[in-house]
Amino acid sequence: MSKPARRVRDRWRSKVWYSLFTPSYFGEQNIANVPCAEPTDVVGRVVENTLYDITGDFAHQSTKLYFAVTSLNGQRADTVLKGHEYSTDYLRSLVRRGSSRVDSITDQVTKDGFSTRISVVAFAGGRLNAGQQHGLRALMRRILGEKASSLTYDQFAQEMVLGKIGSDIYNEAKKIAPLRHVGVRKSKLMKRPEQVAAAPVEETPSPEKKE
Repeated sequence: MSKPARRVRDRWRSKVWYSLFTPSYFGEQNIANVPCAEPTDVVGRVVENTLYDITGDFAHQSTKLYFAVTSLNGQRADTVLKGHEYSTDYLRSLVRRGSSRVDSITDQVTKDGFSTRISVVAFAGGRLNAGQQHGLRALMRRILGEKASSLTYDQFAQEMVLGKIGSDIYNEAKKIAPLRHVGVRKSKLMKRPEQVAAAPVEETPSPEKKE
C-alpha cells in the first residue's frame, strides 16, 4: 500500500516582503524589496546600490553604496550607510604612468559617536617627492579629523560620498603639489553609538578587616 503524499509547505508564501529605504540624508528612497520569514532576518542585512541609483546623475555610476538595515517599522526597513567605494574600473582609470598616487587610511569618530574607517586617495600630475607625499597625508588626516569632530554621521556621510570632503582636501592640497584628483575612495562604518559597549568598571577591593 503506497504512503499518502506528504504536503509540501510553500516556504515563499510564508515570507513577508520588506521595503528597504535609504537614510534621510539620501532622500529616504526605496532601494530594495526583500522577502524574509522572520523579522530578525532583515535587521543587519546589507544591500548594494550605486550613487547613480540615488541621484540619477550618470557621473555617479562609479560609486558603490552599501546600506545596512538598522530597524523595522512594520514592513518598512530603515537603513544606515554601511560604507561606499569607487568601482574597480573607475579607480583603474585614474592611474597614469609617470604620476604618483598617495593614499591615507584613518579611523574617525563623528560628533554623534559613529566610528568610520576612511580611505582617501590623491593622484598627482607627475612624480611627488617624499616630503610632498608626507605633507599630503598629514593634510588629509587633519581635514578628516576636523570634519568628523564637527559633523554628525549623517552630514559626514553626505559630504564624503558626494565629494565635498574630497573637494576641500583638493583645494588645500594643490598648494603642496599639482593634483589631478582627490577623493574618499572607500569608507566603512565600524561602529554605531549603540554598538559601543560601556567599558567595564573595575571594583575597588574592600580593605580586609583586621581580626
